[in-house]
Amino acid sequence: MHYTIARLGGLSTPATGFTSQPEPRSIGSPARGRQLVAGNILFAGHLVEAKDTVLWDIAAPSLGFSDEAHGFAWLDDLAAIGDGPARKTASLWCHEWTKRYGKGKGAGWVPDLTGRRVIRMVHHALFLLRGASAEESERFFHVMGRQTVFLSKRWSRTSTGLPRFEALTGLIYAGLALEGMGEFVAPATTALARECRQHIDETGGIPTRNPEELLEVFTLLTWAAAALRAAGWTPAKTHLDAISRIAPTLRALRHVDGELARFHGGGRGIEGRLDHALVQSGNREVQTEGLAMGFARLSAGRSDVIIDALAPPAGRASHNAHASTLAFELTSGRRAVIVNCGSGVTFGDDWRRAGRATPSHSTLCLEGQSSARLGPLVNIGGVTRALLVDAPTDTPVELSHIADGYRFEGAHDGYVTSYGLTHSRQIDLSLDGRSVLGGDSLFALDDAQQKTFDKAFEASKLKGLHFDIRFHLHPDVDAEIDLGGTAVSLALKSGEIWVLRPLDSCQMRLEPSVYLERNRLRPRATKQVVLSSNAMEYASRIRWSLAKAHETDIAVRDMAWSDKEL
Repeated sequence: MHYTIARLGGLSTPATGFTSQPEPRSIGSPARGRQLVAGNILFAGHLVEAKDTVLWDIAAPSLGFSDEAHGFAWLDDLAAIGDGPARKTASLWCHEWTKRYGKGKGAGWVPDLTGRRVIRMVHHALFLLRGASAEESERFFHVMGRQTVFLSKRWSRTSTGLPRFEALTGLIYAGLALEGMGEFVAPATTALARECRQHIDETGGIPTRNPEELLEVFTLLTWAAAALRAAGWTPAKTHLDAISRIAPTLRALRHVDGELARFHGGGRGIEGRLDHALVQSGNREVQTEGLAMGFARLSAGRSDVIIDALAPPAGRASHNAHASTLAFELTSGRRAVIVNCGSGVTFGDDWRRAGRATPSHSTLCLEGQSSARLGPLVNIGGVTRALLVDAPTDTPVELSHIADGYRFEGAHDGYVTSYGLTHSRQIDLSLDGRSVLGGDSLFALDDAQQKTFDKAFEASKLKGLHFDIRFHLHPDVDAEIDLGGTAVSLALKSGEIWVLRPLDSCQMRLEPSVYLERNRLRPRATKQVVLSSNAMEYASRIRWSLAKAHETDIAVRDMAWSDKEL
């Protein structure tokens, strides 16, 4: 059906040129651009060495590779260089795409990829068309018109959330920029406002609770608003209100090193994208109270802690969600210290499933089981994904100021059905940001839960229910057992040293871990600190502390950005 609509779009009056052109706002990486020019193409975790080869002659090794190719985000990287070889590569790949796929056939003709592609083709049109032949220019505008008509008819058939925002923003861009396409702007802006109202909640969050996806939505909304204003249009109030709600939420999800917390399939974000988007939005509000999209933030001195405080997304919004309730990340200055393993989506299904499990997060795991389970497979945007089921439903949270700092208290019932135990976590951050005091407890609240625990305890042959508290470390942290085996010292590249130690009786060990991030060929090796014990009674607890033992000299200190600056 997509192909039929795209093909029929070519029968409409084609675009012949630009009426206006939005200022290029997408940010590329010069380093990645140089790799592309050299023929080293790294998309979706796959490296293809193809010097002097047109991108479309490469057999895509995965769906993710194909999506990145047809989404044209690589144009940002080539334009970031902007020299002759980069322009030649960009023009060749773009004009070859219009020649091979421009009539509406191929993997790229889905609404979200089309929207993503149109935005880049508009942003970098002058870069692409400089030196183009009359035939190439004519075909370029004809294909742009075909894509615009396609988006106008098919945007509603893509998944809600980010894919739909991409499709509608692309339609707005094309309608504003191309001659003869202005009729599509008004209905597209109305539809975008409706999506903002329906899928961005009052706290500036989205159903997937993915911080990086929220950033992408925010970026698209700011681009669309800027393009509309530049063309003399006034963005809908609902559209602008969504931008105003999201900005402070993103600031709350932004570590002091300037990068996003990595939860529910999201990464740390494209370098510079978050700061650029916040500046371009013109919004300077900072969230100071409560949760941000279900995450709690404690910040003091040069340190911050971000905690996943609520249940994971439910239903179809959980297709990329993780069983990470009460997991946290700690950053000091410009250095990540405690992290979650991240999304393994670019490394295959096995890594993707592993990354979603509770043991891949810095939180407590009971009997090796996740606090939410992977359930039925569903089709999401043409890809089969497993939803999360049996997730926590009761997640009380309290944030408070204490005499010497800030406190988070939270709990979840993800283990009640199977083991009768509620997991609660308390984290205190000192006023100077140099000390984190934490505690994890398991307890049975009532007679019914105690009976469930008794049954599980008997099944363990009275050995107790084993639990681990995991602290996954960033790969740049050097860890070693210290103080006669009673603590682990964590040395940062900045020279800082943190010391993690248990305050109650338990087994402590240092184990291998992985750090999963996009644009890498394989997972990065790292380590994790594991505190282990057995729940023998209706209540068990392990307290722990993280304290800075050595401060970085001010002359070489990694300085953190102020939220008020961005």
